[in-house]
Amino acid sequence: MTSAVPAHDTLAGLAVAVAGRGWVPPGQAAACERVRSLEVRWFFPGRLTAAVARWFGRFPARTESREDIYLLDPPLPGVSVKVRGGGPVEVKVYRGSPGILEVPGHARGRMEAWQKWALPLRPLSRGSSETARWRQVRKRRLISRFSLTDGQIVARSQQRGHEPGCDVELTELRANGEDWWSLALEATGPVGLLRSQLQATAAHVFAQPLPDGVEPGPDYSRSYLQWLGRRPGAGK
Repeated sequence: MTSAVPAHDTLAGLAVAVAGRGWVPPGQAAACERVRSLEVRWFFPGRLTAAVARWFGRFPARTESREDIYLLDPPLPGVSVKVRGGGPVEVKVYRGSPGILEVPGHARGRMEAWQKWALPLRPLSRGSSETARWRQVRKRRLISRFSLTDGQIVARSQQRGHEPGCDVELTELRANGEDWWSLALEATGPVGLLRSQLQATAAHVFAQPLPDGVEPGPDYSRSYLQWLGRRPGAGK
C-alpha cells in the first residue's frame, strides 16, 4: 500500500475481492463517488401495520422497490458489501459512533458513521463465488427527504442536487421467508452538518409518536449486517 492510496479505498477493493467480485485496482475506489453518512436504524419483526404507514404518510415520500444481496460470509468486521438491486456493488466502511440519538420519550438509537462507495462492477451471477455466502433481502421503501434551512425543517419526496439533508425510510423487508420492517434516518452531506441534520429531522419526525405502542429503542437499533446476523434463521 502506498501513501497515495487511502487505506479505506484499498479496503473497499479488498472487500470486493474477498466477496468473489474481482479485484478493484488501487485508486479505482477513490475515483468513485464516496458518500459520508450518519445513520440510525431500527428493525422490528412482523409485517408493517397500516397504522405505522399512516403515521409516515404525514410527509411527502417516494416509493422504491428492489432486491439487495448482502455478503454474510466470509465476515468482514466493520465492512458491509452488497449488490444493490442487481446493479453496482456498494461497499460501506464503518467509521465509528458519535453516541446516542435521543428524542425524549419517543425514540432512542445508536448513531453510526459510514463511508460508502458504489463500484461499477458486473452484476452478481449465481456461480460467481463458491466461497462467499450471500443473503437476499427484498425491500419496499417509502423515503422522505428532510433538509434544515435557516433553522426550519422542510420535507420533500426527492433530493435536490447534492444539498445536505436527511432521508427517513420506512421499509418493508422480506428475507429468508420472514417479514420484518425497518425505520431509518440517514443524513448525508458535509461531515460537519451530519449530526445537526440528523437530530433536527429526528425531533421533527418523532414529534408525533409511533402508533401501536411501537417504541424505537436501543434493543431494536442496529445496522443491516447486525440485523442479518442476529435475527432468527440467519445461520441457515
